[in-house]
Amino acid sequence: MTETREMKDHLIVGLDVPGVAEAAKVVRDLEGVVSFYKIGYQLAFAGGLDFARELAASGNKVFLDMKLLDIDNTVAKGVENIVRMGVSMLTLHAYPKAMRAAVEAARGSDLCLLGVTVLTSMDEQDVIEAGYEFDPHTLVLRRAEQALHAGMGGIVCSAQETEAVRRIVGPDMAVVTPGIRPAGADHGDQKRVVTPREAMRNGSSHLVVGRPIIGAVDRRAAAQAILDDMRAA
Repeated sequence: MTETREMKDHLIVGLDVPGVAEAAKVVRDLEGVVSFYKIGYQLAFAGGLDFARELAASGNKVFLDMKLLDIDNTVAKGVENIVRMGVSMLTLHAYPKAMRAAVEAARGSDLCLLGVTVLTSMDEQDVIEAGYEFDPHTLVLRRAEQALHAGMGGIVCSAQETEAVRRIVGPDMAVVTPGIRPAGADHGDQKRVVTPREAMRNGSSHLVVGRPIIGAVDRRAAAQAILDDMRAA
């Protein structure tokens, strides 16, 4: 496996578009450069779940960003069906009971379960307003430790916390980082952001990039530039 192929497996492009037609166009534009795609709420509720199955069946990897959280049985039954879809990664909020239920439901499959720690759109004031007694950094580390003990495949966190998270979870768990912005790019609604190179240096295993690629005039060039920045780390 070449270095290029390896790096391509670590860039996840967020298909944050209104519908399947637009998503399919993004995939066509990025063919040969990108092979890993994120499907979240926006696309999932516009035919994106069937599209996820098609992407997986065609040899692409799919990160299903559903951020599940419910009673144990509901989480488990949802995960059992998601396993059958053939996707590579699934998110759920990093609550211990939900994580344990999901791990048991996915046992024996290749599905990588990711615990979402603190959303990258949240800062300290947002966390306080939500009722937590910890600042974002402390809460991320607490949830990373809980994800490790639950047997999760990885976590989702800002790259600002990745270095500290790595000291907790070790080298083998996936650490997936959203909120990635190339140098000079608009941060949008993201509050805890870093560049691709910084994220990889901090210990991220996968980067999720949406708007800087999807909104680019030349999507292939934008994706390639991010891959080059990742490789420079």
